[in-house]
Amino acid sequence: METLIEPVVQSFGCELWGVDYRPMKNSALLRVFIDHPDGITLDHCSRISYQLSGLLDVEDPIKVPYTLEVSSPGIERPLLRPEHFSSNLGQEVKVRLKWPVEESRNFRGIIKSVDGEIITILVDGKEVEFPFGALSRGRLIVDVQVGDKGKVR
Repeated sequence: METLIEPVVQSFGCELWGVDYRPMKNSALLRVFIDHPDGITLDHCSRISYQLSGLLDVEDPIKVPYTLEVSSPGIERPLLRPEHFSSNLGQEVKVRLKWPVEESRNFRGIIKSVDGEIITILVDGKEVEFPFGALSRGRLIVDVQVGDKGKVR
């Protein structure tokens, strides 16, 4: 799916951050996350959505009714590829795994290392390793603090 979507995104000078496809009972949700060095605008999202909608109608890769969403990955961006983890070493993340690792599926910690497909995060001073294939969901956690006068520090 990414090979179909990426050229459209790049034609607008944007980068494809990732694609999240969620099949549901009788439909599906296709989320396309895009990024741009100067930030994503509503114009980027609407133009890319329009182009992708036409392309997906012609190519028809999704055989059920679906909703297409095109957006920025946001400040607490989803981590959809191993390189998203490696480019955010030292950052706080929240992950949910498909199967338990060390008796848990949910972790919040700091990305310590990425070795190929093996992700290591530091959770309460303890290293937790899991293969990227075990990841169900992962996202950055950003702690934004507002000072006395309502200004972000």
